[in-house]
Amino acid sequence: MNQPQATLLTPRVLIPFIIITLIWGSTWIVIKDQLGVVPPTWSVAYRFFIAAAAMFLYGALRGEKLIVGRKALGFAALLGLAQFVLNFNFVYRAEAFITSGLVAVIYALMIVPNSIMGRAFLKTPLERRFLMGAGVAIVGVALMLIHEYRAASMGSSAVIIGIALTLAGLMSASTANIMQGTQFARRQSMVVMLAWAMLIGALINALFALVTVGAPTLHVNAGYIAGVFYLGVIGSAISFPMYFNIIREVGPGQAAWSGVLIPVIAMGISTLMEGYVWSSLSIYGGALAMVGLIIAVIKRPAKPSLNGNMVSVPVDPQG
Repeated sequence: MNQPQATLLTPRVLIPFIIITLIWGSTWIVIKDQLGVVPPTWSVAYRFFIAAAAMFLYGALRGEKLIVGRKALGFAALLGLAQFVLNFNFVYRAEAFITSGLVAVIYALMIVPNSIMGRAFLKTPLERRFLMGAGVAIVGVALMLIHEYRAASMGSSAVIIGIALTLAGLMSASTANIMQGTQFARRQSMVVMLAWAMLIGALINALFALVTVGAPTLHVNAGYIAGVFYLGVIGSAISFPMYFNIIREVGPGQAAWSGVLIPVIAMGISTLMEGYVWSSLSIYGGALAMVGLIIAVIKRPAKPSLNGNMVSVPVDPQG
């Protein structure tokens, strides 16, 4: 018997959605602490060498076949390039120009390319309620974006460079999201595919770092080392399989709602750890983002028919 069509509120989707949203809401502040002594590309390489090792170990413990064919390896290489090389290198470099809060808020806009490309390449339907909710959330994101821009202490040229780098990273990540929604990806083992993608991504990062900044450097500092392992294991090896499985279940548009909520969580963590002060714009923006999510995913109640029976209203999985 086939399982019913999943939505974002289906427990097998909702629980990992909450977990990854909380984890990724915390990674922005950790990434900020990775910048400094070690060049960003080496930090990204270390992160995904650790993540790949964790994924291969997990696959071996599950008894999965770790060797894949050439076609699957090529797919993993492209996925690794988009998600674990371009995306993260753009993000790490963007945070050298703009605040981590501003980067996180811009990434909330991933719901736009995910939805558009999901419709174009995966034929994922877009229900009217989903579009209405996304529109409300984007207004909220815009308010948070205005606040973070005003709060940024760097010059206008630095902000422009930082935003451009962030948008490049966003499009790279969105491309990887769409790849994970394809039929070919669905036929592959999530664990094994991601293990190879992370390993290939780490190797590309290491090669790029060797060419551009020279030999490996390591900041022998407890905070830095702990941050690398947190990002590699918790922020990558645990989070990405859950996130990509959500994409396979409900599509890239719905999965991208995590990105809308992550800035709110990131600002909450920053409030506790960095003394972040919420302005009226950030409060209203965060509230609108939550309202948009509610509009998009809460099912309409069943309507009574003329004979008094309840008639359920079909809900599209993308809405």
